[in-house]
Amino acid sequence: MSISEKIYYVGVNDRQKHLFENLIPLPYGVSYNSYLIVDEKVALIDTIDTCFIEQYLKKIKVVLGDRDIDYLIINHMEPDHSGSVGMIKQKYPNIKIIGNAKTFRLMEGYYGITDNVVEVKDGDALDLGHHKLNFYLIPMVHWPETMVTYDTTESILFSCDAFGCFGTLDGGVIDTQINTDKYWNEMRRYYSNIVGKFGVPVQNALKKFSCLTIKTICPSHGPIWKENIKKVISLYDKWSRYEAEEEGVVLAYGSMYGHTEQMAEAVAQGLVDNGVKNVIIHNVSKSHPTTVLSDIFRYRGLIIGSPTYSNELYPEIVTLLNKIKTRDIKNRLFSYFTGFSWASAAFKNMTEFAHHMKWEITGQPIEQQYTLTQDKEQAFYELGKAMAERLKKGE
Repeated sequence: MSISEKIYYVGVNDRQKHLFENLIPLPYGVSYNSYLIVDEKVALIDTIDTCFIEQYLKKIKVVLGDRDIDYLIINHMEPDHSGSVGMIKQKYPNIKIIGNAKTFRLMEGYYGITDNVVEVKDGDALDLGHHKLNFYLIPMVHWPETMVTYDTTESILFSCDAFGCFGTLDGGVIDTQINTDKYWNEMRRYYSNIVGKFGVPVQNALKKFSCLTIKTICPSHGPIWKENIKKVISLYDKWSRYEAEEEGVVLAYGSMYGHTEQMAEAVAQGLVDNGVKNVIIHNVSKSHPTTVLSDIFRYRGLIIGSPTYSNELYPEIVTLLNKIKTRDIKNRLFSYFTGFSWASAAFKNMTEFAHHMKWEITGQPIEQQYTLTQDKEQAFYELGKAMAERLKKGE
């Protein structure tokens, strides 16, 4: 597929994989994007997962025929992008591999490749003839060797994992050709679970990009962005500063026999009765933690409920809290409630989590023994009300 007169999309779709990185569900699949620049010199930008190598080589041949590839540019060494490097090198033995010093340490470790390499540093250039490329290092977005390639001739940013998202490309590859509705949640889910820990490096990368004229963004997953460039950059800016996209509350709870669920329902009523329309309730035994995490990035308020389980928090709640702590999410309004029958460890553990995150505690956290009784229900309603009133204040 042609992106411009001399630039071609040669990526593939993966509709077979159930879990990305064996962790994250893929309801819409995922694409592995790769690009060819055909000029006086030919450059291939990133490769794909090895599972699709035969299809990939056929696509390249359709564009090039018997012509050689002069350069393979590796923006990122994660195997879903670099997995076919060895086979590309075997097919095109004279190819020169372009990357930075950290790229080549990883490449030797993964594939044992050390020859025909060209090291680039931040800001270095490559002349293909008509197309002039510059390379910019963006370490920890989201690996230490990550860089981007910028085509100064057509103002195209080949951004690798930055600005990417889950979801296959079904027929068209450019946002002007397709309905992009499904990709916005998939972009947030991708960011929150893959990149979410690295807010400061993302901000540093955005500062570099701000000096560039960008007319097209070609990521390594998901659509090529042309008409939505301002939107995708704005979303990355918000997420990397841990700003919510919109007001609302994520209410996540675990419940063995329904008691904690009853408490969550009372809290939700307090939220809605006091003006919060976006109340997203997740039973953590059913909702995948990667989806809950995505919603936490989306909304400003977070309330978590847990029973005591084996003198700890409910196991799926522990999983969620660990994911939140790993990403060091900031700027959330938080409250919590716990239940117990004969041991009250959950409240202590949840309080420790709250102190660790340093979030603003909104309303009065609640510890409830046994089931929810009518005389106790008002306290949970008030917890929701307090969160609603705090959201209205803004700030």
